[in-house]
Amino acid sequence: MHIKVIKTEADYEAAMAQLMTLMDQEIAPGSEEENQLELLELVIGDYESQHYPAEKPDPVEAILFRMDQQNLTQKDLIPFIGSKSKVSEVLSRKRPLSLAMIRGLHEGLGIPAEVLIQAAPQPGMDLSAAPTLDYSKFPLPEMYERGCFGKLPGGVSELRDYAEEKIVPLLRELCFEEAQPALLRAPMHQGGGRTMDEYALLAWRICVLKKASEQTFAANYVPGTITPEWLRDLAKLSRFETGPVLAREYLADHGIALVIEPHFKKTYLDGAAMLCDGRPVIGLTLRHDRVDNFWFALMHELAHVQLHLSAIRGFIADSLDDKSRSSQEERDADQAARDALIPPEVWATAKARTSRAPEDAIALARQLHIHGAIVAGRVRHETGNWRLLSGLIGKKGDVSRAFAAV
Repeated sequence: MHIKVIKTEADYEAAMAQLMTLMDQEIAPGSEEENQLELLELVIGDYESQHYPAEKPDPVEAILFRMDQQNLTQKDLIPFIGSKSKVSEVLSRKRPLSLAMIRGLHEGLGIPAEVLIQAAPQPGMDLSAAPTLDYSKFPLPEMYERGCFGKLPGGVSELRDYAEEKIVPLLRELCFEEAQPALLRAPMHQGGGRTMDEYALLAWRICVLKKASEQTFAANYVPGTITPEWLRDLAKLSRFETGPVLAREYLADHGIALVIEPHFKKTYLDGAAMLCDGRPVIGLTLRHDRVDNFWFALMHELAHVQLHLSAIRGFIADSLDDKSRSSQEERDADQAARDALIPPEVWATAKARTSRAPEDAIALARQLHIHGAIVAGRVRHETGNWRLLSGLIGKKGDVSRAFAAV
């Protein structure tokens, strides 16, 4: 009997006929017929594996099979799935397996990951290693309220169970491809002495970049655009009631995104400068929501873009009222912001600096074509007397109302 490699369906049918003929015979151990039978099984098996791949078992069937093998009860699955009710829902196919469940079942019961991953809500998710972020530590309710995940049938409860599946795609979409989650734990170069909650800070960053991705820009950003003169031209927009909105348009015309996003709890955040595909993105929280604070924070973050932001240093977060801020780069950004709003040579001889009189502050603001609150804020900051010139500061909420009006 001649046995050859199977290349066609006709070869396969002929080999199957030979196999059936041999199987009908009484074959002596060690005989030529036994060797032929084994060789046929090999070539037939090789052809079938290439042309008739076996379907993977259903994930739930695989779990039930392993339970039967090891005499396990539903209670034994709780450490891997989470609770008695969740185990019941998974086995009745009412609840999809989460990535955390899949990892637990794979590591705890030895069920092949490629079998379980068929049930994952996000196909293609990486199970080759344990996640480097603890997704349960993200401020999930706050993120859900801000619309980060759209509408979920199960609301926040569903989000807690499938946090990794919901957050990882956001990270991939929003300029985090070059920095996989393992790298996102790197120090965020925050200004201020208090340590910000890294998960809340990353959540805020996600929200900012999500909003920035929805904006349109007249041009791409050209490095070197930001200069002291450019910043002073921008500062002159402050004299208008709609100044903050005009500033956003001015920045967009130069390829820079400005996003207003309230801070998350435990972030103590005023603003941040970041890069996304080479585009600078400024995020401001309006934590104090005053005109003077808005313009100083904006200039401070733009100074970071000008002086410090780079492909290597792609994110800088700031808590501007933290008195322990002492790094050289923070001092440089503070000085650049002050000089952009009120040139140092003007401030050195300004009457308002010593008189602290409203009429002198207004006169200086008119001379520089800036909002009076900026002069008032400078006087209050340098003297430490926050009751001075309160009539020029305006009302809390003026900035957010300006953005809400458009």
